[in-house]
Amino acid sequence: MSGAPGMIMLTVALPLLAAFLLPVLDRVSATLARVTGPALLALGVVMVWQLWASASPASVIAIGGFAPPLGIVFYIDRLSLLFTLLVLLLTLMLWPYGKDTSIREMSLTLLLAAAACGLALSGDIFNIYVFYELASVASFGLVSATRTGPAFIAAVRYVIISGFGTVLALTGIALVYTQTGTLNLAQLSQLAPQQLDNVIGMIAFVLILLGIGVKAELFPVNTWVPEVYATAKKRVTALLAGLISKLAVIVLVRLLVLVFHSEQALQILLVLGVLGVISGELAAWRSRDVSRMLAYSSIGQIGLVFIAFSIPGEAGVMAGLALALHHLVAKPALFLLADRWGNSIAGLRGAAKASPVAAALFVLFALSLVGVPPLPGFWAKLLLVTGLLSQPASAYWLAMAVILLATVLEANYFFRVVVTLYDAPEHTSTAASAQGHGRLNLATSAVFGVALLAAVIFITPVQQYLHATSVQVSDTQAYIDSVFAHNGERQ
Repeated sequence: MSGAPGMIMLTVALPLLAAFLLPVLDRVSATLARVTGPALLALGVVMVWQLWASASPASVIAIGGFAPPLGIVFYIDRLSLLFTLLVLLLTLMLWPYGKDTSIREMSLTLLLAAAACGLALSGDIFNIYVFYELASVASFGLVSATRTGPAFIAAVRYVIISGFGTVLALTGIALVYTQTGTLNLAQLSQLAPQQLDNVIGMIAFVLILLGIGVKAELFPVNTWVPEVYATAKKRVTALLAGLISKLAVIVLVRLLVLVFHSEQALQILLVLGVLGVISGELAAWRSRDVSRMLAYSSIGQIGLVFIAFSIPGEAGVMAGLALALHHLVAKPALFLLADRWGNSIAGLRGAAKASPVAAALFVLFALSLVGVPPLPGFWAKLLLVTGLLSQPASAYWLAMAVILLATVLEANYFFRVVVTLYDAPEHTSTAASAQGHGRLNLATSAVFGVALLAAVIFITPVQQYLHATSVQVSDTQAYIDSVFAHNGERQ
């Protein structure tokens, strides 16, 4: 293949180059520097949309003229194109458009977008690690952008935990390399049954799972989440919670399907997912602060995604993708709505009267996360429950019981917030303090709301697309054939 698929590299190269050139452009023209980022992201959306809409077969790009398994490999299929498109689209929507935004923040946002696209497209573990570290560096800078004491403390804690995760992931990658002599996912898929189906291979899986799981909000390496999400700018929080955590999950799914597809690996993922649901939902239920409640809730909902991916076969992949995409839409919007509601829940009395549109959107997303039909959250959870019921192992039935209990807790704490929003204020000053919802955040949340309602109308095509994607992702032999049959597209 040539031409259009090769342009996918620009989704990484252009934002990465622009991230370092923005400070120079700012000295020439501040206006030019501020429009460069959104313009490049919009261009990337157009390019990826053309590839994504064409529904072409999977293809491989070998960058630098080195055929697989050597060199840098980009694997282009339904899953990678979908998440590359979402990276560019959501980064464009959540771009720091404020007049007080520094060029540094814009550069870091572009760096994060480039790294995220690389994570979605990479076909070998080493480059996944490189892009993961780039995303980490950008995240650290964005988290501390508010330059407040709590933000710096949260950023330092985030750096420490991420550094610990990096050591774990790098150790796991080293074990994989010593056992197989390669880090290319397609070649690893061929070698794994003989060379990684042992104790060392399982240790490597656990180390990589925990290392990359830091970004994926995986239990127990997710203790950074409440502080970071509560103190960072809400558009940064929306980007990290809505998008970056899903990319880390997708990377782990690639590894699970292609390399570590054993029953033991699935059981480990199931246990960690259940513990994430329990710890996250209980902490969210006890929270009396909106931002922290949403942060803990995010941990619980990501736990559901890991439980889904622990289900063997296409059913697990489809349920996991449905839950991840739903969370990607709903949770960023809730964090944006909480921009002016970051204090105690009790202080929100009368907020619905001051900002009725924001309150109505909050109710919409909360109902969908709980799983009220016919909203998309209901169909995503239905896929999960159906997949769990189809498994004979008792551990999956226990997981289903945990999910049902977590749904009750989720409904309880969201209902508590909604009742407070629509309650009469005790003092007029309380309602006044809730006024002034940022127009940009409100408009962005409304776009997410439209996307959620559109999914209700087009639920059948969405399910068909997810099924086709899960079939393609689960086809290990097709992945291997795509990489080696044509030796990739040389660039």
